[in-house]
Amino acid sequence: MENLLARALFGIPAVKGVEFGRGFAASELRGSQNNDPYRMREGRPRPVTNNAGGILGGITTGAPVVVRVGVKPTPSIAAPQRTVDLATLEDAELAVRGRHDPCVAVRAVPVVEALCALVVLDAWLSYPPEPAPAATARHD
Repeated sequence: MENLLARALFGIPAVKGVEFGRGFAASELRGSQNNDPYRMREGRPRPVTNNAGGILGGITTGAPVVVRVGVKPTPSIAAPQRTVDLATLEDAELAVRGRHDPCVAVRAVPVVEALCALVVLDAWLSYPPEPAPAATARHD
């Protein structure tokens, strides 16, 4: 599941990072600190913590899937920026005119949520339905 979500999320042009659960912070822990121990809860084995973000070995655990996406800042801002004029090969200044959003993150949230929903639905639909129980012949 992680690879399906990450592949789709990195398809969003402004996305520069994706992490699941504790993500990069987990790389600073020992395995004993990062493990998600299981205990019996309501008659079923359930993870006590969710450091893995609801996915272990690519398979969902039943815990909430936690994914965070890092979005780069918008480069087209109203402030003048240094650049190079490729026609003259000289240093130049670029001034972007018009309306430009200072932060794409506000618009990115519904895009990320919708994309994740589509990936989960696609994964769910990719598995064939359970076969119906075989009918048993009755001989009276």
